Amino acid sequence: MRILVTGGAGFIGSAFTRNVLADQYPDLVGAEVIVLDKLTYAGNLANLTDVEDSDRYEFVQGDICDPELTAELVGKVDAVVHFAAESHVDRSILGGADFVLTNVLGTQTLLQAALATKLQKFVHVSTDEVYGSIDEGSWDELQPLEPNSPYSAAKAGSDLIARAYAKTHGLPVAITRCSNNYGPYQFPEKVIPLFVTNLMDGLKVPLYGAGANVRDWLHVDDHCRGIALVLSKGRAGEIYNIGGGTELTNAELTEKLIEATGRDESYIERIHDPRGGGHDKRYSVDISKIANELGYQPLVPFDQGLADTIKWYADHRDWWEPLKARSAIDR
Repeated sequence: MRILVTGGAGFIGSAFTRNVLADQYPDLVGAEVIVLDKLTYAGNLANLTDVEDSDRYEFVQGDICDPELTAELVGKVDAVVHFAAESHVDRSILGGADFVLTNVLGTQTLLQAALATKLQKFVHVSTDEVYGSIDEGSWDELQPLEPNSPYSAAKAGSDLIARAYAKTHGLPVAITRCSNNYGPYQFPEKVIPLFVTNLMDGLKVPLYGAGANVRDWLHVDDHCRGIALVLSKGRAGEIYNIGGGTELTNAELTEKLIEATGRDESYIERIHDPRGGGHDKRYSVDISKIANELGYQPLVPFDQGLADTIKWYADHRDWWEPLKARSAIDR
């Protein structure tokens, strides 16, 4: 099998690529991977150094909004796993145009390219944020979409475009919606790597308000394993939630990171939430469908996964220090 991985130089896409080429997924052993990535601020070829010499790997720098390039690449593969997206909520509040362009138009461009091929599967990777916020219980895949940020609205739009191509054209599209990912190689604007690297450098961490918002945490390797199951066994036209099963308030997560790095509460800087009342209170996905149909369960215990992640950032300053130095990340 040949797989086109869009956004494969990013955090989750690179993890999926490394794991495929390491033959971590029984149904994908021997698969070849073409990575397409624009190499925006969050795309980093250093994420792929472990596989750059593999004869089963090819990298192409380019934009998913380019119809000629996407048609050429989609025509060479058996499957597409579509990670490429603008994905940072706070950046989307400052300006939503790039999010609509990449997430909606880019997805449509890829799907249009797929119409002329005999693609076996198109996996569209999305997020639980498209559901909005839930006070109690967990969303199943039939939950209406009620996104509350420009980012999540653009992702919801891409989900609907993907669904429409499946329904209208019969494309073998499956959609996944994941909870909050963490793990090595995550760009240090996201909460765990931002807080960990700040604390390692003796800097404060910005906690919105009382930190009462709740997120479900999913190790990137568990997420990618779920995606691999959907790619190999998931039903076309279906949506699958992928969750980690560890719900924490932002305050509880911050306490764990402070304890793990040997700091104290004086390193917490409580700041005004730029999203105001639009900051989703809680996310929680029901994974019954993917568990029952495909046998998925999260395998990485959160405390172990978090400890391993913190150690990775401690051991890889050469990876994250340049990224923080040249970006507009709040420090």
